[in-house]
Amino acid sequence: MHIKELSIAEFDGFARNYPISSYYQSSQYALFMTEFGYDYEFIGLVDELGVIQAAALILIKKIGFSYKYGYSPKGFLIDYFDQDLLKKFTEAIKEYYQKRLVFIKINPEIAIGEIDPTTKLTNYNQNIIIRDYLKDLGFTKLKDNKYFESLFPRYNAILNLQEYSFSQLQKNTKNKIRKGIKRGLVFEKKNRDSLDTLFQFVRRKKDIDPFYYKNYYNVFDSIGAADIFLVKIDFHQYLINSKALYDQELERNNEISKKLIEHANEANIKEKMNSDRILLSYKNDIELATKGLRENKEVYIAGAFVIRYLNRVHIVISGYDKRYKQFDPNYFLHYQILEYYKNQFKFVDLNGMTGDFTVHNPYYGLNQFKLGFRPHIYEFIGEFDLIINEHAYHHLIKKGLLAREFNKKTKEV
Repeated sequence: MHIKELSIAEFDGFARNYPISSYYQSSQYALFMTEFGYDYEFIGLVDELGVIQAAALILIKKIGFSYKYGYSPKGFLIDYFDQDLLKKFTEAIKEYYQKRLVFIKINPEIAIGEIDPTTKLTNYNQNIIIRDYLKDLGFTKLKDNKYFESLFPRYNAILNLQEYSFSQLQKNTKNKIRKGIKRGLVFEKKNRDSLDTLFQFVRRKKDIDPFYYKNYYNVFDSIGAADIFLVKIDFHQYLINSKALYDQELERNNEISKKLIEHANEANIKEKMNSDRILLSYKNDIELATKGLRENKEVYIAGAFVIRYLNRVHIVISGYDKRYKQFDPNYFLHYQILEYYKNQFKFVDLNGMTGDFTVHNPYYGLNQFKLGFRPHIYEFIGEFDLIINEHAYHHLIKKGLLAREFNKKTKEV
């Protein structure tokens, strides 16, 4: 068997039919990454009959003055349990790139365990042995990231749409979704003209200019695999709902006042104070809805960029306007995305989480938000470098060039 450079059609045909395929191993993603200074090659390990046994997208980029490295996002398309095939592919790749690349980085989409929802500990599976297979073949295992230090998160929240229903969501999540509905939130599918609006909600998440997501969207939209969703406030419905809730609570408040006259005990006093707070909240809602109607403006407060690939939906990034945090628009947005796709796809990838589930975690809020939808939380195998030129690799480490190269600018969090 030997390495052969594949055409786009050959590679995409193999990739789309491979069990662990990801949109990161696609010609579209290769094209997108050219915006960051990468060249790309599609390679395959073919047998004597010319049948492809394994394949990979290799992104190639210059590092330092005279070196280049390779990067295979989400790893090779290969049966990692087939040790003989994995060995042949590894040896063939090293020989193929020995004069061109210092190393090749991979981060295979291999789940080595699942987080127990109660204990928050990882229950490891048989895939964990693949770490040893890779190490035996000369792959260097990089440090496991605690939060989001690596190119891809170590933990991902993936929701099985065949298990999904509103009733199985956490109570707090359901309440926040209902709050958004009561406040007149509307879910809309949009086109590329709405990318600037979306960018307003996500620009603080990454040090990336608006063209990043425009290019991202355009590449996958060319094959009909990209969606943009926005959430706006319907002030007319917001006003109707708020008035109805106010009237309902006012009636309850009057009944409590009557009880309080007859029995001025602590329980009735607390109930009256709580009802007064609720009334004030609904009054503020009425004022805000009335102001919005008077100004007659469309106010968008949240949005998401989604890629559809094979049987999976990927929420690439989402965000909301912090000025409208009390509307809980991110909960409403994600709920509507799940409802939108639930009869068309098998899985929704909610994207990265951390493995630190303590309240001291700076990403505690992010974790709790995603846990509210009751996804499966998988721990992935992590990052490995296949070192081809040992001397040059350690030179890059010594000069700090590896640390400088792999920062957050190309991460998908």
